[in-house]
Amino acid sequence: QGFSSTFTGERRPKSDRVLAALGATDELSSAIGLAGEFGSEKGHAFVGQLHKVQCMLQDVGSNLATPLSSAREAHRRRTGFSEQPVLELEQWIDTYSEQLPPLRAFILPSGGRSSAALHLSRAVCRRAERCVVPLVQAGEADPNVAKYLNRLSDFLFVLARYAAMKEGKEEKIYVKPEP
Repeated sequence: QGFSSTFTGERRPKSDRVLAALGATDELSSAIGLAGEFGSEKGHAFVGQLHKVQCMLQDVGSNLATPLSSAREAHRRRTGFSEQPVLELEQWIDTYSEQLPPLRAFILPSGGRSSAALHLSRAVCRRAERCVVPLVQAGEADPNVAKYLNRLSDFLFVLARYAAMKEGKEEKIYVKPEP
């Protein structure tokens, strides 16, 4: 009938911003799953990290599905989201960035199937972040959830570049069209 329940048992319309954020996060996990399958076909070691990210996105969803305005302390304890996953992403970003050539131009989503799927995941991640930020600003979700999505999009960008490099695929560079 156009309603869904949150973890706290509250009924909200499907158009509610909490449910929009949950949907965007679910889409993100699916996009990352596709990128992981392409990466697995190429034997990339980062596939395990993508699986871990998908698991973390389940925790993101749990936090989002527990709006703080209706959550009891027991709910908050079960669905809290710490800064640790954010710090782990930052370590991963540094590890892969150190192996990449410097970025000198705007890169278009490209670089083979693994890379292109990671770029798509990054774009979906940015959308999920845009859905989550208003919830954080309203005090309905943990700020670490928004931080995680922000750093995750950076990780996916770096990983897309890394996949292209490892596969020997050319990244397409933006060239301003002639008038």
